[in-house]
Amino acid sequence: MTNISVREAVDVTEPSLIEGFPGVGLVGKIAADHLVEEFDMTHHANVHCDSLPKVAVYRDGDAELQPPVRIYADADRDLLVLQSDVPVGPEAASELTTCLTGWYDDRSVRPVYLSGIPEGKDESPPALYGVGVGAGVEAVVDAGIDAPSEAGLVSGPTGVLLSDAVESGRTAVGLVVESDPQFPDPEAARVVIKNGIEPLAGVDVPIDHLVERAEQIRDAKERLAKRMQNAGDESTQARPIGMYQ
Repeated sequence: MTNISVREAVDVTEPSLIEGFPGVGLVGKIAADHLVEEFDMTHHANVHCDSLPKVAVYRDGDAELQPPVRIYADADRDLLVLQSDVPVGPEAASELTTCLTGWYDDRSVRPVYLSGIPEGKDESPPALYGVGVGAGVEAVVDAGIDAPSEAGLVSGPTGVLLSDAVESGRTAVGLVVESDPQFPDPEAARVVIKNGIEPLAGVDVPIDHLVERAEQIRDAKERLAKRMQNAGDESTQARPIGMYQ
């Protein structure tokens, strides 16, 4: 059984939703966590799913236990964030998709899905690409985000959500950023936020805190990153595909 239970009502109108499942470079996870913290977003709802790991999450300085997948909201910015503290396998992703997409439709949610593509590190900033379904294609163009430079696919829970959007024709945007394949990548998350989320969601996101704490963030999330390297289909990631494979 899958359901979304409202914890605290927040009035949003046609909000953008930023998805933050763990994946390559933990890009979505880092970006989602930063948005929730920087905007002091309201813990709006909890996502329950039989296929999700049966764990309870606690926070530094907070005695209240929480489920591992939650939705946060900011009424002033008309913004939602889907935050996940656990890897999500294919079975759970399929259940979540059924639940989430119905919830999206009821609230006119415009989802923005995030994925890293493994890339060796160099001195240049990570490249960011945008893809879309329906009106999401125009949104990517209007935001000035480059189209992919090569053919590829998105897997893991984000791939399941994007696949459902393609099948149903539901509007969606996907952001793919070059990311460190082995370690948490706050720099890739910074690029996603400034060059992708800001123009798509119409928000201004302070990133000084993210840049200053890059090393601390990398260290704090390295254990999860190592788990994700061995997670297979549980890891959100984009990867190139050969034209003649």
